[in-house]
Amino acid sequence: MKINEVEALVGVTKKNIRFYEEQGLLSPRRNSENGYRDYGDAEVETLRRVKLLRKLGVPISEIRRMQEGQQTVGDGMRRHLVTLEREKQNLEESIRLCQLLKEREMPLSELDAQAVLQEMEQLEQAGASFQDTGRQDIRVRYVAPVAAAAVMVALMAAVIGVFLWAILSSPENAPPWWLMVIFLAVPLGVIGGVLLALFQRIKEIGKGEIDDAKQY
Repeated sequence: MKINEVEALVGVTKKNIRFYEEQGLLSPRRNSENGYRDYGDAEVETLRRVKLLRKLGVPISEIRRMQEGQQTVGDGMRRHLVTLEREKQNLEESIRLCQLLKEREMPLSELDAQAVLQEMEQLEQAGASFQDTGRQDIRVRYVAPVAAAAVMVALMAAVIGVFLWAILSSPENAPPWWLMVIFLAVPLGVIGGVLLALFQRIKEIGKGEIDDAKQY
């Protein structure tokens, strides 16, 4: 099956499917004739299991442990229930604070935010959390493009450094100035292209892929 067929069959977007592949949760075969991904019944069933666990809020890392046999479904659920209980307590605290604020029929400009923030800080020191943790397991998406860009930029910088060192070490054997400009322009162009691609990739991730992955 092609990815479009899997998307329609399982109800998971193509971005999510690729995300799970990048995270190692899904490993479709490659068609030897055209190199395209070839999804079978096993991949579809795996994706359904991943979808189920993601809809329950199970982190990617926990799903990976279950897939690798490091823990059973029961082990994973016990760990996840601890997290859910903690989130429940945090949600109850948030509800309580919202109910208190609901009684304050005043414009926002008159709200004593400092007093509420101090109370929230005391609760956070006791273990509560009021931050949005839904994005945490998706931040890993930024790691790969940033790391790849850093390696390429470092490589091109090394090429430039070696070239300049060679010229300074033996200026009498230096090539014509126009040739040096070309030699320097190539790695500089690569660096510029890599940084532009990184910017576009980060923009794309922040624009939609995070929301897609949070959905399942």
